[in-house]
Amino acid sequence: MRQEAGPSGAQGQRQLVGLDGLRGLAALYVVLFHCWLYTFPGYPDSSAPPWLEPLMFGRLAVVFFLVLSGFSLAISPARHGWRSGGVGRFLRHRAWRILPPYWAALAMSLMISWLIVPASHSGPPTGTSILVYGLVAQDTFTAPTPNGAFWSIGVEVELYLLFPLLLFVRRRMGAAVLVACVTIPVVTRGLAAANASPVEGENWLAPHLAPVFVAGLVGAAVVTASDRVKRLPWGWFAVLAALPVVALSAMQGSVWTVKHYFWIDLASAPAMSMLLAAVATGRPAILVRLLTTRPMRSLGSFSYSLYLIHLPIVMTVVRRVAPLFVPPGLPVFWFTLIVALPVSVLGAWLFSKIFEVPFKRNRSWRSLIGDLSRPSAQTIGTDSPDDDAGLHVTSEAGVKEVHHYGHHR
Repeated sequence: MRQEAGPSGAQGQRQLVGLDGLRGLAALYVVLFHCWLYTFPGYPDSSAPPWLEPLMFGRLAVVFFLVLSGFSLAISPARHGWRSGGVGRFLRHRAWRILPPYWAALAMSLMISWLIVPASHSGPPTGTSILVYGLVAQDTFTAPTPNGAFWSIGVEVELYLLFPLLLFVRRRMGAAVLVACVTIPVVTRGLAAANASPVEGENWLAPHLAPVFVAGLVGAAVVTASDRVKRLPWGWFAVLAALPVVALSAMQGSVWTVKHYFWIDLASAPAMSMLLAAVATGRPAILVRLLTTRPMRSLGSFSYSLYLIHLPIVMTVVRRVAPLFVPPGLPVFWFTLIVALPVSVLGAWLFSKIFEVPFKRNRSWRSLIGDLSRPSAQTIGTDSPDDDAGLHVTSEAGVKEVHHYGHHR
């Protein structure tokens, strides 16, 4: 694939693959967040020691993954005049990449919820849960969840359906109009709420989170920008954009921050988009080198699987295993870190080998069956995040994508 104004050669690919490292670190943070969340009751005014407060902002991981999703998906369209390459092709590609591991994780989560530990206060999943979550309709309909992390998958799928329209607006009307179209209705809704503090439910989060997805989409323009634009200090811009949000959070406290995620989400998105622009343009170099190390790239390669399966493992350890060995509170937290964290990571790596890698490597059932029937399969494609949503990406010869992860609200 010819990459017109974007980074070229091995160095350009290395910079873009740095996004995988960010993805892996964010997924790891989500696991730590859930270890914290289920150990200490009372969220957001938790009984956890104050020095563990940095682990409580799992919702912001969702925002980051959605920004990263929009950015990664838009890289290829940005290089081709903001065209999606066909709505049907795009949606088939997304379904092929996202649904098989999701359905496998859904089956695993249902078994654990029925046999070991329910995943919600509503009790074990029901037949309605199977229907709603099987159709990835959890952002539209309510049912007892088999896996609390799945809520963000429903949001992401809705944004996938909207993505071709967003590209159309970006191509025909420009970035400013696109940002205004998705952000003004959300801000208006927020200001119209009592005390300008909307209370979010369990569903219909996609409209609120669409602006953060679009922030990433718009930021992807940096890959085709002029050299002068690419040389801008995007990392420092990200720091400056984040400072007001961090300062406000520090002044108001962590509980206030969690209760005002509606506004914090929107305020954080520009800084996140600028961070991605910085990494995509290879700056700061020390960060890019860290993100492109083998451990970071490896973690990023199965981070979608880590997001999908870690929560049932964490809950099993916290609620069934740890009480057999340690007293409640901080001992359970340390026990969970020692047991659930490595089990989640190793389990996700194995899960990805079975339910992710074959679908990354093949683009059809015929290719998949042929690949599985061969004694040794070789990976096809390249390692440059170009056209997905937090996954990996591919070139024309073998597509590689990008996934998103989030946190349980």
